[in-house]
Amino acid sequence: MNTNSSEKKRIAVTGINGKVGTHVVNELLAAGHEVFGIDKSPAQRDDIISIVADLNDYGQTFDALGSIGWDVLGDTKDKAFDVIVHLAAIPHPRLYSNAKTFQNNVNACYNVFEAAHHHRLRDIVIASSETVFGVPFDGNLEYLPIDEESPRRGRNAYGLSKLVMEHIAEEYTKNDPELRVTALRISYVQNVEEYKEYPEFADNLDARAWDIWSYIDGRDVGTSVEKAIHQSKRGFHPYLIVADDTVMPIPTKQILAERYPNTPLKGDISEYGALLSNQAAKNDLNWKPKHSWRDHV
Repeated sequence: MNTNSSEKKRIAVTGINGKVGTHVVNELLAAGHEVFGIDKSPAQRDDIISIVADLNDYGQTFDALGSIGWDVLGDTKDKAFDVIVHLAAIPHPRLYSNAKTFQNNVNACYNVFEAAHHHRLRDIVIASSETVFGVPFDGNLEYLPIDEESPRRGRNAYGLSKLVMEHIAEEYTKNDPELRVTALRISYVQNVEEYKEYPEFADNLDARAWDIWSYIDGRDVGTSVEKAIHQSKRGFHPYLIVADDTVMPIPTKQILAERYPNTPLKGDISEYGALLSNQAAKNDLNWKPKHSWRDHV
């Protein structure tokens, strides 16, 4: 269950310059929250207070998460924020070397949790990923649609980094009964302008088979974070954040018949229904996606 969604909070958001960060900050500001940005490069917007910090450096992380804005003395303090939203990461495989991707994402996550612990910050939302279930997906799936009970598997450096980040979060919550961590397993994030490419692979199942034809509109990621900051359950709680439909104009049952004919189905799937389930986020966070590529193509 969530607390009052109208409650104004002071929120530190890491990775504000990223694709997801832009949508998240927009949504949090629209909901009336106070946002403090953290990124390794200067903010690309001037409607929030922000600081430049490299989260792979623990000292900089500690300083940033104790910030109180453009204050006179520049001192840090405990409990500076109501919530930390940790988005900063190398966002996909092979942008950097595998070793760099893993080191960056895992080390930054550890530094955020350790600094939060010492600052007595007890509410954290992290950007995880559907890749913790084994992207690129192969034909050996226990059942579909994939949900929070599906086995986790890190099949590349990026997915493994997200899986380890989740494990870090789980262990910190075990050691601190007051800590709550909401992990949003975000699907392939899309902006409106990217939907114009969809007709190019409309009859090609191979093009997006790696992610079992899933996606999420960036605006819906923003609303999922706004819902998640009101999470009231302590402990570690992960949720798939994915659109209700696939990226294909082909009915999902036809896709299943061709690519996953022997995979058991867990529940009903609608005509163009996604093969990643967002039902847990709908139930626990009172969130649901509002945007579909079909509205733009």
